[in-house]
Amino acid sequence: MQTIFAATACLPEGWASDVRLTIDGGRLQRIDVGAAPQPRDTRVDVVLPALANLHSHSFQRAMAGRTEYRAGGQDSFWTWRELMYRFLDHLTPEHYEAIAALTFMEMLEAGYASVGEFHYVHHQPGGGAYDTLAELSQRVMAGASQTGIGLTHLPVLYSYGGAERQALAGGQQRFGNDVEQFARLVTEARGAAQELPSDTRVGIAPHSLRATCPEDLASVLAVAEGNPIHIHIAEQPREVAEIKTWLGARPVEWLLDNAPVNDQWCLIHATHMTKDETRDMARSGAVAGLCPVTEANLGDGPFNGPQYLAEGGRFGVGSDSNVRISLVEELRTLEYSQRLRDLARNVLVPGEGSVGDTLYRGAAMGGAQALGRDAGRLEVGALADLVAIDRNHPALFGLPDGQILDGLCFAADDRSVTDVWAAGRHMVQGGRHIARDAILAHYRTAISDLLAAM
Repeated sequence: MQTIFAATACLPEGWASDVRLTIDGGRLQRIDVGAAPQPRDTRVDVVLPALANLHSHSFQRAMAGRTEYRAGGQDSFWTWRELMYRFLDHLTPEHYEAIAALTFMEMLEAGYASVGEFHYVHHQPGGGAYDTLAELSQRVMAGASQTGIGLTHLPVLYSYGGAERQALAGGQQRFGNDVEQFARLVTEARGAAQELPSDTRVGIAPHSLRATCPEDLASVLAVAEGNPIHIHIAEQPREVAEIKTWLGARPVEWLLDNAPVNDQWCLIHATHMTKDETRDMARSGAVAGLCPVTEANLGDGPFNGPQYLAEGGRFGVGSDSNVRISLVEELRTLEYSQRLRDLARNVLVPGEGSVGDTLYRGAAMGGAQALGRDAGRLEVGALADLVAIDRNHPALFGLPDGQILDGLCFAADDRSVTDVWAAGRHMVQGGRHIARDAILAHYRTAISDLLAAM
């Protein structure tokens, strides 16, 4: 059992002072308001529900800074993808584990308590399977185990190289499975997950409509077994055009008409939607998985936020390519992308109110839903996914309670984070992960080896 005393806490019903939280079995067992601190309490300044990072490709963290050189012609998502394929040709399982651990550690230090790892690198270079089909899934899990992050592992079904069942080519061969082999891989991954904490989940992720086909998508949904289902959707105009030519409808339109999309689903990069698609997606109960920093880095375009929120749509944020891992920058960039498009301020608030509150609380609840995680709020019985921030940080000092989240989202940085608990595991203390030095040393050794092989 653990106890935390917070001078201020963000509760579902509003802000409260002198709050004592009791954690047992990874969950919040008691929340006492107007309490007095006790000698064994961990004392913090402001405690918030921690967010889930709902979309990550952890291996891409090691690519950060390596794709920002303009070659001849116009760079785009598609030229970036070719560089990514060439990079992953050199990754070994040992590299993968070290990169995952570093990435997950940085997420925790940024204030995330959990991650949805959208994992599509399954095989050896050239496409041959490892002796253990889920070898690289196990390496992701090892990275999660080292860091203590809450993990929703999402093995990816990636059967085709493009729309209309194009053959896999080049780096895509490391991704490839048919539905039968994919089901075996998921079964192995679920077996491996039994060694992790009980809050671990293993869902599925049909990569995208272009990397599967209607028949396979319908068949693979049974493999989810009630766990989260994530899919890339409508990230790029070219993707939208190719799917419409092939299937006769735009990606979001086709998926909503042909799949049982509900609150079990998370639609990643729902960037290019019509007004009708935006409305229908919001009403489906699915979560929009938004990755604003990556979407800006890749030139994807902004999400249709105002209409989606007005329709009651749910959303969360993720760090995707992990070019920059910063919770506050994801939320900030989400709002700023709307401002740049609409030439307006304070856009993502239906009606009136605090933008920071709308962004933070919305992403907390949506991210938890997307990962199938009973979190996103400070409430008795919920998982103890908590983040503490320092109100004496220059960006937060002097702000009243009702503007703390505005200061956090628009003025602060990751240095405002002091502590993070993931299902009660107190992994960040004093702003640093408790195993930071060992994880960083392992990562540096792995990257040195990787660079020598390239």
